Amino acid sequence: MSKFKKGHPGGPGRPRGGRNAANRLLDQLAAEGAEAVVRKMIETALAGDVRAAEMLLKRAWTQPRGRTVEFDLPPVTEAADLVPAHAAVVAAVGAGTLTPEEGSSLTTILEAQRRAIEVVALEQRVQALEAEMARPPQ
Repeated sequence: MSKFKKGHPGGPGRPRGGRNAANRLLDQLAAEGAEAVVRKMIETALAGDVRAAEMLLKRAWTQPRGRTVEFDLPPVTEAADLVPAHAAVVAAVGAGTLTPEEGSSLTTILEAQRRAIEVVALEQRVQALEAEMARPPQ
């Protein structure tokens, strides 16, 4: 016979989100000293330390995660529409209107749209075949 009830192995363990005292103390010390550290980094950067300035700027002004792209993409409602849409993306990347990363993101979106179009088309074909099979033979 098992020592523990089914679905309750062992003990409850540490509660979710529970942390040990050492981690709580380190967090408290870091919070208390953070302002002094940042002020010292600013002083050091203003004194000419390029590395300190670089570290501050990387934290203060993070890299943008993306931008809104103004781009005329042909409408895509069926699989055949994807060829001109992809051609427009390639042309825009080649012309410098879009960065290669933006072009890649748009291509990924177009690929997802292609899969969605294919799924809908396949579903319609399956329904038509099922309807055909359900008809009584003549």
